[in-house]
Amino acid sequence: MEILADVGGRPGLDCKGFCSYCYFKGVKSVPPFGCKFCMPFQKGCDYCSRAIVEGYPGFKPMDAVVFEVAGKCMGSIPDKVTISGGGDLSCYPDLLPLTKMLSQGMVPIALGYTSGKGFKSANDAAALVEAGVTEVSFTVFSTNPQLRRKYMGDKNAEIAIECLKIFCQSCEVYAAVVLIPGVNDGAELEKTCSDLEDMGAKGLILMRFANSREQGLILGNAPIMPGIMPHSVEEFQNIVTETAAGHRLRVTGTPLWDPLTGAPFALARHLEKIATLPPLRRSATVITSSVALPLLTTIFQQMGEKVNVVGVDKDVGCLITIEDFMNLDLGVVKDTVIIPGRTLAHEKEIKKAFSRDGRNRIVARGPDRLTVDGEMSISMTTEEVLDLEMEAFGELIEAINALGV
Repeated sequence: MEILADVGGRPGLDCKGFCSYCYFKGVKSVPPFGCKFCMPFQKGCDYCSRAIVEGYPGFKPMDAVVFEVAGKCMGSIPDKVTISGGGDLSCYPDLLPLTKMLSQGMVPIALGYTSGKGFKSANDAAALVEAGVTEVSFTVFSTNPQLRRKYMGDKNAEIAIECLKIFCQSCEVYAAVVLIPGVNDGAELEKTCSDLEDMGAKGLILMRFANSREQGLILGNAPIMPGIMPHSVEEFQNIVTETAAGHRLRVTGTPLWDPLTGAPFALARHLEKIATLPPLRRSATVITSSVALPLLTTIFQQMGEKVNVVGVDKDVGCLITIEDFMNLDLGVVKDTVIIPGRTLAHEKEIKKAFSRDGRNRIVARGPDRLTVDGEMSISMTTEEVLDLEMEAFGELIEAINALGV
């Protein structure tokens, strides 16, 4: 049993200021998108009106966090507790006492996200390790202090890097780098990777910078960095591949890819596994993102011609909104449509978008997750990824066979 301890916190306010590339920088009031949790008669719920924009009022009091965790544990001792939130954990004032309280000297603690900007000395990291922290997700961006100061607003960059070193010596550390062309790629990335290897980091997650709505900025704040053209999907995938090949670190990328496991959609590279999936008996259209389109197409082509896969102009499936459906060519869409489970749109608007040509289509949400990105696969084996995908595709095929024509 793994438990999440949510400490809250506001992006940009509870993290020593926005990083220049932050997904939430410049976000203003955004109307609810609608989602699968909304009531049929009402667009908007806590998830799609608050959680999506990390709309916390601030950090939660430690007592409230402990109370919530106790309620989730139901009297049992968890295998691991992950502390996370909307702000930077290094800025949470009660991080050390909370860690001690949740660990009790026996429960491993994972820090779900920190950039280290809030640490005041290397002793902060040492104390957390002693208190029970065994795993850390650390946004490093670069091990060059000057780049951290300029692009992360990290006034104490050397302290953050010293804390990272201490975590690496005693914990499983997965470092993250949001990759900005001409800033921290190329030679800078090579230096960061070498430094992380020397420190003893377990893995590195490369994150493609998003700067437009198509790349995932759905909160009305694009572009975040005017004039910056992010790496293309192909360029980014090549960087991930080359970085993984040139270093001992376990390297993955998001939104793609993982050179070790083949994720996302590892099944596209294991055709023998596809042959063991349940047979498709009915026809449908599966809607997906532009990144997933070629991989999903490969998988379904191995199962015959009953399903066609159609991509929208959005890199990530769980960030698809109603505008993406309104711009879709319905001429290629069959009478049954399966959309990503976490699509951010209300059911009534989805139905209207897919019937604007006069055809009354059946529209259903598929599984929440058909695969995993690099943030998850970095701690998984190939077999674990394939098992997850086989189960998810089995669920998707079951839905198509039940609702298709």
